[in-house]
Amino acid sequence: MAVFSLRLFMLSSFQVCLCVHLAPYKIGQLYMISKHSHEQSDRGEGVEVVQNEPFEDPHHGNGQFTEKRVYLNSKLPSWARAVVPKIFYVTEKAWNYYPYTITEYTCSFLPKFSIHIETKYEDNKGSNDRIFDNEAKDLEREVCFIDIACDEIPERYYKESEDPKHFKSEKTGRGQLREGWRDSHQPIMCSYKLVTVKFEVWGLQTRVEQFVHKVVRDILLIGHRQAFAWVDEWYDMTMDEVREFERATQEATNRKIGVFPPAISISSIPLLPSSVRSAPSSAPSTPLSTDAPEFLSVPKDRPRKKSAPETLTLPDPEKKATLNLPGIHSSDKPCRPKLE
Repeated sequence: MAVFSLRLFMLSSFQVCLCVHLAPYKIGQLYMISKHSHEQSDRGEGVEVVQNEPFEDPHHGNGQFTEKRVYLNSKLPSWARAVVPKIFYVTEKAWNYYPYTITEYTCSFLPKFSIHIETKYEDNKGSNDRIFDNEAKDLEREVCFIDIACDEIPERYYKESEDPKHFKSEKTGRGQLREGWRDSHQPIMCSYKLVTVKFEVWGLQTRVEQFVHKVVRDILLIGHRQAFAWVDEWYDMTMDEVREFERATQEATNRKIGVFPPAISISSIPLLPSSVRSAPSSAPSTPLSTDAPEFLSVPKDRPRKKSAPETLTLPDPEKKATLNLPGIHSSDKPCRPKLE
């Protein structure tokens, strides 16, 4: 008898380098995320910001917590659109303790699906192979190097103004990158990401994991190209200025996709103490429910429903007055039998 088993999760590691120091990129990544979310949003689809507030963690210290809803039905492949509701969104929760961040994606409709991303930023060109030893030392994982200048992006996302091979910063003088630029450019920093994908459903696991891997890679490539190409917009910003930009852009994005909540506040006091709302540990999270969604369940045996009787017997017109049938009345007018 054959025995089948599911892998618990897929583990991948991504490395993306930028021509910038670690310190100013704290502002750059906030600016890029807000502007990118706004550009990718449209009526009914995009990124709705639900919450954005300071957060304190006993281990990582002061940071920022955000919760978003990502509406993306039209961006799903055809096989996925066939099995998800028309109104479909993924919940994103992020804890930003720059230069360390945690991001989690879950979907209540798919209780066995989750994505857990840990990010660490360092001033180097991707040379720290042991950066995630504490989190995944003994776990096999695929490492993917992303080159913002030379890697191809989907054609629909290409803009010449955001192409690092053509763009050159007026404020920093950096740009027009060529193959091998990571070995010759200074300053340089690297964004290291450890991505864990869980989808414990037999028959769809490999397909979903491959799709998520491609989506994550494309988002990282596009986002970091934009962060570099927009450097002249954010390079001189202060933290207060980028927070105000965040607030205004998030409200505009919510209006753009058709959500009109109360004004988003980026307050200086957390709504709940950290003892109540603690950030997740570095270990990948497990969804609370282990039941497969209904559309993936094996259908139960049930009697076949008949839309009509196999044979239809019409009453004898001469005897219709003596028959006690619904829809048959004793009159001279012709009448049709009522089909059950």
